[in-house]
Amino acid sequence: MPMGVADSYRYWGEKNTVFVKSSKGCTITDADDQTFVDFRLAYGPIILGYRDARVDQEVIQAITERGTMSGFSTDLDSDVIELVKQMCPNIEKMRFANSGTEAVIGAVRTARGFTGRNKIVVVEGGFHGLYDEMMWKSDVDNWDAESGEAPEVAAFGSGIPEASREHLETVPLNCFEAIDEVFARVGGDIAAIVIEPIMGNCGSIASSQEYMQKLRDLCDATGTLLIIDEVKTGFRVAKGGAQELYGIHADLTTYAKAMGNGYPVAAFGGRADVMNVIRSSNGGVTHGGTYTANMIALSAAKATLTILNNSDAYASINKAGADIQKVLAAVFTKHGIEHRFAGPDSMFGIHFGDLVPTNYRDWKKTDSDLYTEFAMNLIKHGVMLEPDSREPWFICEAHKNVDLGWLESTADRAMADAIASRVG
Repeated sequence: MPMGVADSYRYWGEKNTVFVKSSKGCTITDADDQTFVDFRLAYGPIILGYRDARVDQEVIQAITERGTMSGFSTDLDSDVIELVKQMCPNIEKMRFANSGTEAVIGAVRTARGFTGRNKIVVVEGGFHGLYDEMMWKSDVDNWDAESGEAPEVAAFGSGIPEASREHLETVPLNCFEAIDEVFARVGGDIAAIVIEPIMGNCGSIASSQEYMQKLRDLCDATGTLLIIDEVKTGFRVAKGGAQELYGIHADLTTYAKAMGNGYPVAAFGGRADVMNVIRSSNGGVTHGGTYTANMIALSAAKATLTILNNSDAYASINKAGADIQKVLAAVFTKHGIEHRFAGPDSMFGIHFGDLVPTNYRDWKKTDSDLYTEFAMNLIKHGVMLEPDSREPWFICEAHKNVDLGWLESTADRAMADAIASRVG
């Protein structure tokens, strides 16, 4: 395998790349038999805990009684959609997919088919999957904040044709002037705005209530569709996702990750009139996939969503997240580190500095180097997380059993070492 891994983001260098041999609850054990309390949770899909028996048993039963896939529809399709509709009033009709990337592709294609327009507006710092059009980003890493210029928009890497950027417009989060400028310039050809209201790859930096209302009003006034990407926030931050927290509903929504507690399942859906452009004839939008709505994925989704909908799992998850933030805040304060938390308790970001960033450019002002040093020290001592402050701490139900005293002493040691290495 190139770089020795199946996903480029799993490569942490020759010495630090992690190979996992087992997982349970909120812990993973690597090939060297070191066990970690995991706050990475595979980039967020684990919402109940690794190998949750309630979910796994439903999958095993489905495999035993139904098989894994048939290439036809099953009653599981409607069972899962009924659960989603109970939890998410923004969903009138829905289609399944296999990953967040596929869900975004489906939603964007549907938006273009419905509106007859081409352009898509995205927000700096948002992440919408690994396909060419969405692999253009504002290069804040290499941006000179004092230049007075906007960050350069660059491809994630090579192999992405310049033509794929033709219909993409990028704006900073929470900036009314920027979104007004784009609509003044090319508004007649904007099919959709795609946004993560709480940015899952940018330290849980969040849209303001006013900005979300601005987008909703602007879309209503111009016939543009609002696509809310809930691949990370869906079924994690609340039953109805970020849209429940804001009280603002999208025209189309994408889901994945927590929907299946680690099993590969995704979906997109929204307004019935919009989704009805997906049809097999008369110039409709085409959507499908061999593995879409397979029985493994849907049985996991049905079990996961049933638990989230009918139990007190969210209360446990949010309490665990709040308690962990209190422990971390005490450590940071002890060491004189200015800090701010961003996002909900189930998916919080940590920013070293004296402000909560309101957009990706603000993140540049935080002390991300200190965070990385702190994170790498945590990993050495048995706390797993992504060593980049743009990745949130993900909390699952199993984290309610974490020893907070141990976590505090481990974080204290990690921060003391990080500060010492900086002074040295």
